[in-house]
Amino acid sequence: MITDSILPPNEDDDHAPKLKDAHSKYHQAAFKVCESAAVTFVSIAILGISGYMYHQYYQHQVLTKIRRAFAAGDRSLDLAMRSRTGDGDGDGDGDGEREWVARDEQDVINRAVSGQVVGRYYLLIGEKGTGKTSMLNHALRRVSALNCTMFEAHADPEIVRIRLGKAINYDYHEDYIGSLFSIRGPRDTTALLDIERALDKLEEVAVYEVKKTGRPLVLVVNSTHLLREDEDGEKLVELLQQRAEGFAASGLVTMIFNSDDYWVYERFKKLSTRLDVVTIRDLNREKSIEALRMWRRRYFDEPEVPKEVCDKVYNIVGGRPQFLNRVAQHRDMLGHAKSVVEKERTWFLNQCALLGMEMDDDVMESGKFSSSAMRLMKELVDMEQAERARQGDAAPDADHDLPSLPLWRARQVMTRADYIQKYDNLNIFTIDSNSMVRADSTAMMEAFRQIAAMPGFDKLLDDTLERVSQIESLGRTRELVAKDLVGGIGKYKITVEKGGKGREIIVVQAVPPPEEDGR
Repeated sequence: MITDSILPPNEDDDHAPKLKDAHSKYHQAAFKVCESAAVTFVSIAILGISGYMYHQYYQHQVLTKIRRAFAAGDRSLDLAMRSRTGDGDGDGDGDGEREWVARDEQDVINRAVSGQVVGRYYLLIGEKGTGKTSMLNHALRRVSALNCTMFEAHADPEIVRIRLGKAINYDYHEDYIGSLFSIRGPRDTTALLDIERALDKLEEVAVYEVKKTGRPLVLVVNSTHLLREDEDGEKLVELLQQRAEGFAASGLVTMIFNSDDYWVYERFKKLSTRLDVVTIRDLNREKSIEALRMWRRRYFDEPEVPKEVCDKVYNIVGGRPQFLNRVAQHRDMLGHAKSVVEKERTWFLNQCALLGMEMDDDVMESGKFSSSAMRLMKELVDMEQAERARQGDAAPDADHDLPSLPLWRARQVMTRADYIQKYDNLNIFTIDSNSMVRADSTAMMEAFRQIAAMPGFDKLLDDTLERVSQIESLGRTRELVAKDLVGGIGKYKITVEKGGKGREIIVVQAVPPPEEDGR
């Protein structure tokens, strides 16, 4: 016992608890590392799965929202139609359906809007107020806008982007919150790229809908002429036409463009292979009388308008539905019809008034613009008078046949090739799909007759043309002032000599004064 107490302590017995504690701490640290790694992995996995599921859900919702835009009775389209027509009756079975003047072009539009025609896209072209938009709205009401949507074009591509998105119920990922899951959304781009993305989504929806219904979707672009004729506008027109061609080739979407101006047709014609052009013209005499009586019943509950009164109104304003509707809203239809002509005459003179010999050289471009319009106007009036001299006056119940001439000939008459498009935009002259130029309306043609018959018109036109020529001549002339000739002092000798390569050189030499006597 004494011996055991004297022995030194065993070192292994001292290190055992320490090693056990070290191993325990190591296991705890390793467990915490593994636990942290597992938590991090699970968190990342949950975040990734959640982000992926949200992304898929969002893409599905995008397509679902676009499908709703083509459902029957879409509210955004209904509001657009109400604002264009001012008619709260969107039901095709109401009075608005019965009180409608049937037109030959309506059947073509009805077939296109209802999806009966596959593989084509359309351009409706005609003067302002001929009823293009009303015919489209009528066709849309017939099918309750099923598989159809419409939006208005604009000069700014950004506004076109917004209106297209509203029409097809597409938000351009502006409500996308994938960044919360570190998923990058579409990068900020231009309006053209956003429009392309919207049309891509529309194509995906169209594939599903065509399989389901067997008929293409219909996208109407109204007022296409409002797009600018600059670089951005031409790119947008090209993009829309390319997609229209592709949609028509695949039978997925029928696009319908509506334009008042000829330049849209010129742009489309360059690349068109599946384009159908529908020209909307004024009503003939019979349809005009029918429309007048229909509107008089609507506005004044007038049972029957005498045919003599309707004929007189038609002789003044022609068959333009816009003018006929205005006239029908007034008690004195003949008086208001004459005021329509007066407004057209005032509009023409405000845009193209002649300035005569007193025209300042700073407004020479305005003088060219005005004189070119007046020359074309006078040519149309002279053509009409020559036709009447050959064949006599037309029958009292005949339809209006306004004088027209080919576009190339109109440019020759004006001696300018660039102004005619501006006149078309100002609704002074119009160009149809056959490249024929005529007055924009019967009322405008009557204004032409009145202006051409004004006393002194021919002289004023000649004076303006002469003044323009003088100003152009002054711009090409350089004036040299010889001070020695002022007051009769000094002389110059001007000779023409042969130069090199057969050129003639004008030589100006000063003639020395004669010597005085006595010197």
